Amino acid sequence: MALLIGFAPFVVFCVLARLSLNLALWIAFAMSFSLGIRSFVETGVFRLLDAAGMVLFGILALYAGFIQRGIELSWVSMVLEAGLLGIAVWSLWARRPFTSEYAGEQISPEQWDTPQFARANVRLTSVWAAAFAAMMAGDAQTLFLHTIAPNKAAAMGLAVMAAALIYTWQSGVQIDKRFGKTPY
Repeated sequence: MALLIGFAPFVVFCVLARLSLNLALWIAFAMSFSLGIRSFVETGVFRLLDAAGMVLFGILALYAGFIQRGIELSWVSMVLEAGLLGIAVWSLWARRPFTSEYAGEQISPEQWDTPQFARANVRLTSVWAAAFAAMMAGDAQTLFLHTIAPNKAAAMGLAVMAAALIYTWQSGVQIDKRFGKTPY
């Protein structure tokens, strides 16, 4: 459940971006900042996704608001997705899947080093990496190949994100069952 909350700024951005790109970026930045600071105060550590959200949304909000007004949503989305894909791949490469920072809150510390927990988080982070890559590919087709209309790319991106969110929720339920917790 904590990971789903970690993705809240990205979901809110997707929902609000059609109304106002600048508003969506600033609200997503504020949400990322709030989540990151809350977690930092509680644990003394910034989680990778929270920090990435703060940096990505902050830079994009400043860029879209002050440097290149009128930037296309597809460009902003592609930069966000590329950043998230980079973070997911880096966390897998470093053998510290970003999802484990959230999943670790759901179970006892003794279970963090188990092979089941590690495999579940590698699988979950890989699903998110694939989702980010698919969303980025849709935006790239819109921007460079002009083979997909921006609205279709956005709809496909939302569908991919929804599928990844559902998979994440279901994985959390399965992890809870495996480690003896009652699912939500």
